[in-house]
Amino acid sequence: MNGWIIIDKPVGLGSTQAVSAVKRALRTGDYPKRKVGHGGTLDPLASGVLPIALGEATKLAGRMLDSDKIYDFTLSFGSETDTLDGEGQVVATSENRPTLADVEAVLPRFTGEIDQMPPAYSALKVDGQRAYDIARQGGEVKLATRRVTIHALTVSHPAATRHPGEGRDRHEAREPENPDDPGLRRGDVEQTGGPLPDAPLDAITLTAHVSKGTYIRSLARDIAYALDSVGHVTMLHRIKAGPFDLNSAISLDKLHEAAMARALEDVCLPLRAGLDDIPALSLSPDQAGLLRQGRQLDGIAANDGPAFAMLDDVPVALVEVEDQSVRVVRGFNL
Repeated sequence: MNGWIIIDKPVGLGSTQAVSAVKRALRTGDYPKRKVGHGGTLDPLASGVLPIALGEATKLAGRMLDSDKIYDFTLSFGSETDTLDGEGQVVATSENRPTLADVEAVLPRFTGEIDQMPPAYSALKVDGQRAYDIARQGGEVKLATRRVTIHALTVSHPAATRHPGEGRDRHEAREPENPDDPGLRRGDVEQTGGPLPDAPLDAITLTAHVSKGTYIRSLARDIAYALDSVGHVTMLHRIKAGPFDLNSAISLDKLHEAAMARALEDVCLPLRAGLDDIPALSLSPDQAGLLRQGRQLDGIAANDGPAFAMLDDVPVALVEVEDQSVRVVRGFNL
């Protein structure tokens, strides 16, 4: 049990609660006690891929935090909230609604390296306090902009216009009338199944491939501003975190079933799965012994950069190769 359990986190559950669920599963299955940690926070209002590291894999959790992420998110136009999501209070409104063409025209401005102002309701620390604690107490939160990278930003599911005379509270999340697409309502699509080309949008769903430190809520806010409107996030679903995607994620129900059957091994991915993006480095027994002592290896014919050092099928260390020298970054007690 040194590896990864990838949870498909539901809305309403915090990341630490997901960690607790895995710990309970280990106890339920009467497994030996293991360190457990998550590889990237997801807010309770967000759902999707949450890597949970077990045992020696917890040594790689920091690397997972630094990895790229991919999200689907719905940006609803017309109202901005203080939290920039559906949980907060409305602080600004606008009657302006962009078209699909408007949205597609501004997205390139938010692709590549951009400067982003984090939300006031975030876990960043200001003078030793969490920003969200200051904000909840009514204090002024002063945060600096940060440079992040948006590798790709595309339209996923555009939602179409309000019908004449139709009204609703846009701060409230609405149930989708088209079960195949949470952003579309009946009557808002052409016979071909696509959105009306020039219809004002109440909401739009985008897919963003982003670097570490990117706040999707801030990205949504700034896109709405660029469209001469305001908005907030009403759906946030992480579809990939580092090398892990929804294909390897399991529900909490399946986690519980595996625990009851004492079959958590069947849903636990190997430690190596968290390093699929770097090459393996095969070691001799003598070389493995030196690395386990924290010694440096010299004269190793390998490409510069990170590598996953292995003795047969046993992980030895995450290493860095430079000028044919190998040094340990993280050693594994296996």
